[in-house]
Amino acid sequence: MTDTYTEIPVRLAVGTLAPHINKAMNALDTASREVSLEAGLLELVRARASQLNGCAYCVDTHSRDAVTGGEDPRRMYALPVWRETPFFTGRERAALALTEAMTRLTEAPVGDGVVATAAEHFSEVELAELMWTITVINAWNRLGAAARPWPLS
Repeated sequence: MTDTYTEIPVRLAVGTLAPHINKAMNALDTASREVSLEAGLLELVRARASQLNGCAYCVDTHSRDAVTGGEDPRRMYALPVWRETPFFTGRERAALALTEAMTRLTEAPVGDGVVATAAEHFSEVELAELMWTITVINAWNRLGAAARPWPLS
C-alpha cells in the first residue's frame, strides 16, 4: 500500500500579486537577519512563533533550517513543551518566553517580568535584535497562515 501526501494548494499568491510589498518585506527580513545573535537561537524563536501562529510553511522551513544548522532534532520535537524539558538553556528559555509573549498579544500584554528576564540574558542591542526577529517572523506567519502563499514540498 502506497500512501502519498496530500497537496495543500496555495490560497493566494500575495507576493506575486503585490510585489512591491513583497520586496519591502523581504528587505525587512534580510535586515532582521543581520544581527549578533546566534543562528540556532533565532531558528528556535522562528520555529516556536510559527508553531503558535499555525503557519505550516514556516514551521517546516525553520525546523529544517535549525536541524540543517546543527540543531538536535530532539530539541525541535520538544519545542512545543520547552518549559517541561531540560533541553534548553536559560538564555534560550528567556528568548522563547519573550517569543510566546510577543506572539500571544491577544491573550495578555507583554509583561515587565518577561522582558526583565530576557534582559538578564541579552544585552540591550541583542534584546532589540531579538524583538525585531520575533516581530518579523510573526508578520511572515500571519501572511503564511492566512494566504498560504508558499507550497510545501
